[in-house]
Amino acid sequence: MQLTIREVARLLAVPEAKVYRWLSDGSIPAYRAREEIRFNRAELLEWATLNKLPLSAEVLGLAPAEAGLSAALEAGGIHHGVKAVGAEAVVAAMLDALGPSGGERRTLEEVLLARAGGALTPVGEGIAFPHARRPAVASVAAPVVGLFFLETPLDLKAADGEPVHTLFFLLSPTPRAHLRLLSLLAAALRDPDLRSALARRAPAAEILA
Repeated sequence: MQLTIREVARLLAVPEAKVYRWLSDGSIPAYRAREEIRFNRAELLEWATLNKLPLSAEVLGLAPAEAGLSAALEAGGIHHGVKAVGAEAVVAAMLDALGPSGGERRTLEEVLLARAGGALTPVGEGIAFPHARRPAVASVAAPVVGLFFLETPLDLKAADGEPVHTLFFLLSPTPRAHLRLLSLLAAALRDPDLRSALARRAPAAEILA
């Protein structure tokens, strides 16, 4: 969905003048369509998450029935002590855990590796999650989230310079489902208690709580 300046200001709870300032300094992703400024919702989600701006699942228009992050995480599992080293091995470990097989698995592996690390967005403090614009679409009945704690961190060129040791990975039935679940994850990652639990590599029950 494409957004106007007014809609972006409302979603981020800031004055329109601030959105214009972001446009002026080139810090917010936007483009021109028929001489009007427009914003891509997925790009805005990613940008707001990277800049730790308040973009909640509620503001993104998610119905309560769709707020299934815990259920998706339970389905995908929380995986401690992942020994994979390097992007290729990490992708293989994530796909092993989340279960796609046969041709679908090979296709996902090829697509993810072709992105050369671009399949994940580092969001600081050693955490990364999938790009909003690059969903891993698979034949799953509902979105699945896997959480992976790496023993050997990946260098994904995070803005804070910290290598990534904590990865969230999503498999979704549609791009829309990917974006909706990702918005819930982005909102959850603003919770300092969750960030603390991830930093400590807390037990699964604590993270799910």
